Amino acid sequence: MGLTCGGTIEVLVQPDVVLTEPDAVLAAIRAGAPVATASAGTAQMVVWPGRVAGTLGDADLDRAVARQAEGMLALGTTGTVQLGTRGQQRHDEVPVFVQSYLPPPRMIVFGAIDFAVAVARIGRFLGYHVTVCDARPVFATRKRFPDADDLVVQWPHTYLESTAVDERTVLCVLTHDPKFDVPLLEVALRTPARYIGAMGSRRTHTDRLRRLREAGVDEAALARLSSPIGLDLGARTPEETAVAIAAEFVALAAGGSGRRLTDLDTPIHHR
Repeated sequence: MGLTCGGTIEVLVQPDVVLTEPDAVLAAIRAGAPVATASAGTAQMVVWPGRVAGTLGDADLDRAVARQAEGMLALGTTGTVQLGTRGQQRHDEVPVFVQSYLPPPRMIVFGAIDFAVAVARIGRFLGYHVTVCDARPVFATRKRFPDADDLVVQWPHTYLESTAVDERTVLCVLTHDPKFDVPLLEVALRTPARYIGAMGSRRTHTDRLRRLREAGVDEAALARLSSPIGLDLGARTPEETAVAIAAEFVALAAGGSGRRLTDLDTPIHHR
């Protein structure tokens, strides 16, 4: 095909596949609810969190596929798993293609400052559903944040306590004010969010850690905090800072080191 970078393409051909609950699958996709299909030959299973429909022809294989599909659905990954005819993990007689359908991951930006405008823009570019939250209505306006999917005028910690946060969520705390930061981070560090970053100088970071410890946050939770936020790119402008922040949470999600590729001899793509 003349692909200059090489690579491998896998093509799934499913003649006369029997779809399982297609209306329910389409309804879940339209509603932004997580669902996965698992196909082998002409048979198909559908996996929702906590529910399975259909069969691949063997109860043991079905259970093994359901476990694999639920794990892949939680991570938002799609691909082929190889199992035995009875679901054995170290066999490869049955290739099963698992297709995950998930709504976009969430990015919640707290603090409607100039840096947040650029962070919201890059989050939208990366495919996140972006929410900007600030307690001050004069700053959280559609004119300032045209790229945000949602604008919330509410105290940040109150909003975070009431909204959905999962393992794919990115939380960017840019408020840079202890009266907002500390109660917000107390809540944030109890969530399963993939990334929690907070803006501020190293002096601000040290003071923030002291306040959080006084509030009862333990060291294991504090270790999850990316502060000062972002990678060391020498960023100065809001746009450069947004790149540094995005680079950090992309690297964290993909298992990247954040170092220059020219200095490494490891694979470029981690998965």
